[in-house]
Order: sequence, then C-alpha cells, then structure tokens
Amino acid sequence: MIALPARSVKETSVSREMVSERRLRRHVQALAQTIGERNVWRPDALHAAADYIRGAFAEAGCEAAPRYYQTHRVCCENLEVTLPGTAGRSEIIVAGAHYDTVRGSPGADDNASGVASLIEIARELQPRSLRRTVKLVAFVNEEAPFFFTRQMGSWIYASAARRRGDDIRLMLSLEMLGCYSDAPGSQAYPPLLRWFYPQRGNFIAFVSNLRSRRALDALVRAFRSRSDFPAERLASPAIVPGVAWSDQWSFWRAGYAAVMVTDTAFYRYAHYHAASDTPEKIDYVRMARVADGLAQAIAVLADSANCP
Repeated sequence: MIALPARSVKETSVSREMVSERRLRRHVQALAQTIGERNVWRPDALHAAADYIRGAFAEAGCEAAPRYYQTHRVCCENLEVTLPGTAGRSEIIVAGAHYDTVRGSPGADDNASGVASLIEIARELQPRSLRRTVKLVAFVNEEAPFFFTRQMGSWIYASAARRRGDDIRLMLSLEMLGCYSDAPGSQAYPPLLRWFYPQRGNFIAFVSNLRSRRALDALVRAFRSRSDFPAERLASPAIVPGVAWSDQWSFWRAGYAAVMVTDTAFYRYAHYHAASDTPEKIDYVRMARVADGLAQAIAVLADSANCP
C-alpha cells in the first residue's frame, strides 16, 4: 500500500491550470502546426521537434539529455530529463510520451498532446524536492514501421535501463490526452467493455497489463487524491486491441510495471492518424486539468512511504 499525504483536491490551483492551458496550446501548435508531420521520412521536421522539446524543457528549468541512436540512416534521439531524488533511494518513476507522428498526420492529439503535457509536468515537478528520482522522457519512433519492434525509442530506452539494472517502479506512457466529449455515445470500446464503462468520452483512462495491476491501482489512487477529473481504470491482457499500443509495451517487455494514460485514441477520437489531427481539435481546458492531476500524482508516488 502507498501512504498518501492528506490534501483536498480543492487545493488545486486554478490559476496554475490556466497558465498550463496557454502553454499546452503553444506546445501543441508548435509541434503539430509549425513543424507538422515528424518522422524519419521527414528528418528535418523530426529534428526540429526534438529541438523544440529541448528548448521547452529548458524554459521549464530542466535540462534534457539526448540519448542518440540511428535507424533508417537517420540520427534519432530520446530526450531525458532527470529530477534526482533527495532520499538516496534507487527507485525511479518514469513518465514518457512519443513525439513522432505517422506519415501524413500533423499529430496534434497523437501525440503532441502527450509531449506538451510531459513538458508541463516537468515544469510543475522541477522546483520540488522529491524523495525518489523522476525521469521525464520524450521518445522518438513509436509509430509504424517501428511499432512493436526493437527500433522504438522506448524499446531502446527501456532495454538499456534493464541492462543497467535501473530500479524503475512505474512507467507512465502519456498517449493522446487532448480529446474529451460530453455527448452521449461519444465513447466506444473493445467488445464487452462497453457494458462496464461510461458512454460519454469525458474521462481520462489508465490502462495496464495484468502484471502492472498493482502499479495501476497506486497511480489511479494518487491521481484521484489530487484531482476530481473523471478517471477510469482497466487492467487487461495485452491482447485486447489498443491496450499495448504505445510505449508502455516496451517497458512491459523489459520487465517493468507500466501504465498507459490516454483519452482512448481511436475509441473516441475521429481524427486518429489522419491529416485532420490538428491543434484546434484539442480540448486544452480539460487537458490542462489532466496534466495537472498527473503531475500531482507523480509527486505523491515519488514522496510516498512505499512505491509500487
């Protein structure tokens, strides 16, 4: 069990969320509008995205260290921010989001929304003294043809961490955080799940494989202790369509507990992997509430008496 410090969700700062909303919009517009499609077939755009993310982390007071590797004759990089723990412990919490896009899409929700949230989470956590180390990583090459291969940026990162013996207690994969709807029937599901979950797509979902269930429970409990944003959870076999479809898969393969945090992608978002995945489709107000809640949840887990 994780001991959670007493604090009311009502203490969340409204002004902080408003500032976060404006910055989130700026990040998404820079990545999905100014730069646009970014992948190894457009290497200049991919490098421009990495440069923007590095600069945004620096603006947030964080240094992003590049972790280079080459694929398809393109030099690619993961960008890692490390917030060292203060208690001399070896446990690490990782949060990550991929910054590449599929071919033909500017990738506002998939996944500029996740990267923008990651940057703002870094801004929130950087001034704090947390007992455990937190690493925030912008991953390259999540999309096809790298998906489910050893050339994914997250696979490169997770396998290197396993070889070093890094004690990663939890990885959060931030995968599409910008689409929300209160319309009836706006949320779809894999077979059978629709009988157990809401029919309106106005919540954030926390999804894990069965081996990561304990970490999933701890993360959702921490999020709900700090945010009143609607949240649903699912621990499922990875064979269910969508459950393994992001960077958490790489960490599962490396033997780490990992949870995907998502607006449920194609189960809700009509513009998934399309040229129409553009910045004006994003709900920045609700995305800011989610990013804020995730920052607070990570802080809770990094400071708790026990880690998942």
